[in-house]
Amino acid sequence: MGPDFSPKMSVKSLTPQQIVRIHQLFRQAKFDDPSGDILSPAGEYNLRLGIIKELHPDMVATFSGSAQVFEGHPFIVEAGVSVGGKDVKQGLNVFRFANRIPLLFEQGADVVTRTAMKRINWNSYKINQTQDKIGVFVSIVSTKIPFKGTGKEYIGDDISEIASAVKTAIQQCCNQLKSKIVKRIHAREQQERKRNLSKYIPSATAAIYDLLKQTTIVHASKKRRFRDDNADLLKQVSVNSLTKDTFREKLAQHVEKVDYEMGLEYATQTGVNEEPREDIYIESLDEDKKNFIDLQSPIFVFRLYH
Repeated sequence: MGPDFSPKMSVKSLTPQQIVRIHQLFRQAKFDDPSGDILSPAGEYNLRLGIIKELHPDMVATFSGSAQVFEGHPFIVEAGVSVGGKDVKQGLNVFRFANRIPLLFEQGADVVTRTAMKRINWNSYKINQTQDKIGVFVSIVSTKIPFKGTGKEYIGDDISEIASAVKTAIQQCCNQLKSKIVKRIHAREQQERKRNLSKYIPSATAAIYDLLKQTTIVHASKKRRFRDDNADLLKQVSVNSLTKDTFREKLAQHVEKVDYEMGLEYATQTGVNEEPREDIYIESLDEDKKNFIDLQSPIFVFRLYH
């Protein structure tokens, strides 16, 4: 402010140059972002409970973001996305809330509707935007809701901080749903594969048994020599200790085994890829001081006595 300025000066004694300088300094000053502790969001639990109660969806995912700031005002965005449900029309069904109050009118111009319609690639999350029954719930709480229009029925799409937070919250919900949808698709494909394999068991059994029967006749007439294990198999077929029912049962057991192993392998790979992994630290064992080993990770300590 210069040497002519004193904090004890009265406002009336300030010169126009000093007033302009104060205004410039206020624009350059960096203030800490306000805390979101003063806000009262609905919470993921209540949001999920309300969605399940009203829509009865097949799947639902919720997300609550951290406090952010626009124009010096803190705000929190919560979102929920559901798929399926009772009395839900196909396509996107958007439900908007501002400070936990539902917004019922001017839906087309709202930031939530525009984000869900134009900025989310639903196909990348295995969700069909036109055919699936999709429920999009977004709640915005803030000390200042940037309503547009005199009716205060929608939130404008011109505030980048809010638009970005809404998009992130919806995407987080979609990521949760994608993992569930992929698992469901894999389970359906696995059932279809097992059904197809089981359908061909009778035909495969008859073909194998007939081939072995003909080989047995050739082996008996031409005295052809086979390996011991093959000769033993042909002998069991010739004396009818191995029948079509036996082969059918063995093939069915093999299909069950393959189906189980593939499912187990998929579950193992999915768990490794999706579940967070924590480091475990093993302390060195000093026999003179203690008779146990500590296995330590950031979330637990397991002590092994010996």
